Formats: sequence, structure tokens, C-alpha cells
Amino acid sequence: MSLQQLYMTLLVGGLVVLVSIVATRVASRLGLPSLLLFLALGVVLGEDVLGIEFNDAQLAQNLGTAALAVILIDGGLTTDWSDIRSVIAPAGVLASAGVGMSTAVTAVGAHYLLAMGWQQAVLLGAILASTDAAAVFSVLRVLPLPRRVAGLLEAESGFNDAPSVVLVLLFSTTPFHLSAPAFVGTLLYELAAGVAIGVALGWLGAIALRRIALPASGLYPLATFGLGIVAFAAGGAAHASGFLAAYLAALILANTGLPHRAATRSFAEGLGWLAQIGLFVLLGLLVTPHRLPQQILPALAIGLVLLLAARPLAVVSSLFFFRIPVREQAFLSWAGLRGAVPIVLATFPIVRGVPDSDRLLDIVFVLVVIFTLIQGPSLGPFARRLGLVSPEVAREILVESAPLDVLDAELLTTTIVPRSRLHSVSIIELRLPDPSVVTLIIREGRTFVPTDDTQLKVHDEVLIVTTRTRREATERRLRAVSRRGPLAHWFDEYGEQY
Repeated sequence: MSLQQLYMTLLVGGLVVLVSIVATRVASRLGLPSLLLFLALGVVLGEDVLGIEFNDAQLAQNLGTAALAVILIDGGLTTDWSDIRSVIAPAGVLASAGVGMSTAVTAVGAHYLLAMGWQQAVLLGAILASTDAAAVFSVLRVLPLPRRVAGLLEAESGFNDAPSVVLVLLFSTTPFHLSAPAFVGTLLYELAAGVAIGVALGWLGAIALRRIALPASGLYPLATFGLGIVAFAAGGAAHASGFLAAYLAALILANTGLPHRAATRSFAEGLGWLAQIGLFVLLGLLVTPHRLPQQILPALAIGLVLLLAARPLAVVSSLFFFRIPVREQAFLSWAGLRGAVPIVLATFPIVRGVPDSDRLLDIVFVLVVIFTLIQGPSLGPFARRLGLVSPEVAREILVESAPLDVLDAELLTTTIVPRSRLHSVSIIELRLPDPSVVTLIIREGRTFVPTDDTQLKVHDEVLIVTTRTRREATERRLRAVSRRGPLAHWFDEYGEQY
């Protein structure tokens, strides 16, 4: 690639990202997962419209798998353990036994309705069995659902990619000759090893990040996200479920009191959005649009089997012993959104040379588009009809992105380093410029609200709320006191940078 070609590639890529970001605003107003607009953008860029040719299923599989790992890490890092702690058991059953039930029912429908061979039918069932984390996160987090329902859906979408991937890989063997005991053993090993690797790396990473003082706060999000990638790669290298390892490692890291969690969360969300944009545009490029119309009827038939039979049976059979109310089960059945995951999984049989696998990709693509258009906008009205949406349900608001921006305020943090003259200075002696105020102090893992007489100590992490116009003056005052103490102005120290 020449330098000029690099410039053009970056120009096109940057424009695609910017257009996609604008598209998310449109999608959120319509109540749709933004994946639809990203997929449409990929189709427009493709060979049938603007002429960009892309038919490398292997590359699409590799990039898609990496992007899904990033999206799952984002999901783990932005999920609060308190929201899913009480639903881990039902989510685990729904993500495992439920996937098996959905695969079986959909496979039977594909075999008899579409006259598919059993291998292709079971592959289609396994490909469509997994709900999509990106679609679930983008739609459900804007609905004021009860925590148990939202947490169950989020946890399921984080867990169920793993068994779906394992099933697709096992059934993509040509010819398929794995015995039942070997099949069950392989499935259990991949899931159990994925859990072990994710939990171990998440726990060890949390211990290390709490004990190691990194030289810059911006390194903590990089280190945290890097641990998620390591968990994913380690799982794959051990022939275990890298997706499950990545999600669990990220979930543990996000809920063990790591420093700079807000920054880590924002960083993860940014990378997650970038991965979604790249993934969906890539998948839109991969399909051949002129082949899609002939798969509309097959996609509708299998979609109805999935929506009206496979998903409800999976939900009811998986949650039978957990006393989940019927109306919540009805919503869970309807809210099984499909997105990028099935389309990525549909590339696996193509790469492995399974006969008629191109047709599977086309059916899955059409099904995802049609049923996202049906299910996405209907989730809100359906939840209200079931009485699940209540104005009293508190929705999570990220302080750094909502109230502070509205109030034109900023949240500053500083850590008292050894030899700083801030040590032993009381809050009132700081004399920060009005309206700046010290709101919290984190000391030895304990968080408390200081009073005027509270003295700062070495290693304290101090949180200060100020306004944009007074931020610079606040930073100068902190630097001055750190250098010469509370009487810094007497020594002509005003905290200027030098």
C-alpha cells in the first residue's frame, strides 16, 4: 500500500466512523439497534452499490471474532455485579440449556420447512441460538426495566455466545463424525476451561492493578482492557471458550474496586462502539445484496419458528425452576435480539467448506434485519403492556457524562504523592477558588466525605468538583500548595507550570 492509498483508506474509514456515529442518534430515536444502519452502510459501500468488493470469509471471521471479543469485554466492564448477582443461575441455564433447546427446535423447523439437510439445519439453529450482546446492550439499557429482567438479559447475552460458538464449530466439521460422548466432553471442557481462565485472570489482574501504582491514570483503562484481551486470547489458545473468558474477566475487573473505574468504563464504551461500527460495516460488505431477496421467505419462516417456538420454549424450559413470573418470561422470550453474532457465526461453515453454507449466511443476514425491525421498536410498548416499565424504576446515569456536562462542571482527581506539601493540609486550608469543592476522599480503599477540618494524607485520592471556567485556577492552587504548603502565596508560589 502506497502512502497515497493509506491516506484514502484513512479518509474513507474516518468518514464511515463519523457517519456511523450520526446514525446512532437516528437509531436511538427510532428505538432500533444501531446495527441496522451500520449494516446498511456496509451494503451501500459494497459491490452492488458503490462497488467495493469484499468476499473474504476467513478475514471476516477473524476480524468479526476479534470485534465480538471487544464488544463482550465492553459489556463486562460496563455491567454492575449488583444488577446480575441474583440472576446468575437462571442466566447461566438460559445461556446453556436454552441455547441447546433453541438450536434443536430451530433445526427441526429448518429441516422440514426448508428441506435442509440435518447438518445445515442444526448449523442454522446453532447460529441463531445466541442473543446478541451489542443489540441487547444498545436497546435494553435505554428502557427503564426492572433490574432483574434487564440483568438477566444482559448476563444471558454475555454468556450465551460461548456455547453457540462451540456448537457451530463442532457441527461445521466436514464430514461430521464426532461421537456423542466426545461431543459432550468437548463442549463441557471448552465452557469449564473458559470460566476458569476468565475468573483466574480477572481475579489476578484485579489484585495486580490495585497494588501497582501506574505512572499515569490513562494507563489503567488500557491495562484493564488489555487483561480482557489476554483472557480472550488465552482461552482460545487453550482450545477453550475465549468469549466466556473475556466476558468473565472483564466483569470481575469492573467490580473489584479498581482505580479510575469511570475512565475505564468510558474507554471500554468507546472501543465497544468502534468495534460495533467496524464489525457491522464489514458484515454489510460481505453479503451479496442481489442474492438476498430470494431468501426473504426462508428467513421469515425460520424467524417465526425462532420467535414463536424456539425462543419461548428455551425460556420456559430453562426458567421453570426459578419462579420467574410469566409476564417476565414473556418479555424475555420476545427480547431475544439477534445481531452481529449470528452473522459472524455464519462465516464459520463457509470457511470450513460446509456445503450450501453461503445460503446460511444469506438467510441469517435477512432474518437479522427483518426481525430487528420487528422486535427493536416493539420492546418498549410490549414491556409497558406487560406492566414491566414503571417511571419509578431508577435508570443508571453516568455522572461524568450527564449532570456534569449539563452543569458545565468538571470532576478532577489528584493523588497526594510522597514529599507533597499537601500532606497534613486541612480542607479549609486549601482555599480552593469558589465554587470548587472537595467532594470525596479515597483513603486506603475507604471512601468518605471530608469536613473542613479533614487533613489530607499521602496516597489519598481526592475528588474535586469545579466549573470549566475555574478549573485552571483550581489546578494552580493545588500545585502551589503541593509545592510550598498552604502559605504558598507568601512565597510567591502561584502554581504556574514550569
